Amino acid sequence: MTQARTPGRVAGLWYLGLTLVGPIRLLYVPGRLFTTENASTIVQNIAAHPRLFGVGIAAELAGGVVLVFLTLAFYRLFKDVSWNAAALVMIFGGVMPAVIDFFNAALDLQALEIARGAQFLSAVDKTHQDAIASLMISLGNHSNTAAELLWGLWLFPLGWLVYKSRFLPRFLGVWLYANGFGYIAVWFAGIFAPQFQAKVFNGSFPILLGEIALMLWLVIRGAKPPAISAAAGSLESWNSQR
Repeated sequence: MTQARTPGRVAGLWYLGLTLVGPIRLLYVPGRLFTTENASTIVQNIAAHPRLFGVGIAAELAGGVVLVFLTLAFYRLFKDVSWNAAALVMIFGGVMPAVIDFFNAALDLQALEIARGAQFLSAVDKTHQDAIASLMISLGNHSNTAAELLWGLWLFPLGWLVYKSRFLPRFLGVWLYANGFGYIAVWFAGIFAPQFQAKVFNGSFPILLGEIALMLWLVIRGAKPPAISAAAGSLESWNSQR
């Protein structure tokens, strides 16, 4: 099958790429370097493992780029179902989160520069330098909390498109709706009750697998809109008559 005849698999492969690079900066790097809230210890960890921290920055930038291509692939897959909903998927799921990823990467780059001994802060004592670097990391964490709202919102138009498309199972659309509500619940807890955010996330975990389910379906089974399927059938018929 050619790429043009399997637009769903193209989207699935971009989705797979996102699931591979996304957890690096969100989970792996913090689990290795941000094991305490002490500013000096955080900076020492970054200075001791600059390559690991740099890998996290690269993963964040790559994630932003992949998001744009992923939602563009979804737009091409679903634009005949609803142009407006497909555009919302691109805005809430691609452009806006990608901007946040690039902003967070800039914060991390600044923290890395401070950890390496930034010359422009030479007049500031080490304690204050560590506090500034820690502030950069904290801002990125709060930015991710804000982004969780977008992680939920984009799944509503995507779930509606999947449900209405008829070329993907409807249960995936319902699961994506639930997934969206799950992310919004995690975001709500992070804003208003951060001490319970981890519990809300763990409680919502099963419904948060809706995206994984869609990704696996697209990678394994693919998806072809009826218009593309009809065009492919006509081309095969024409080729057989030659």
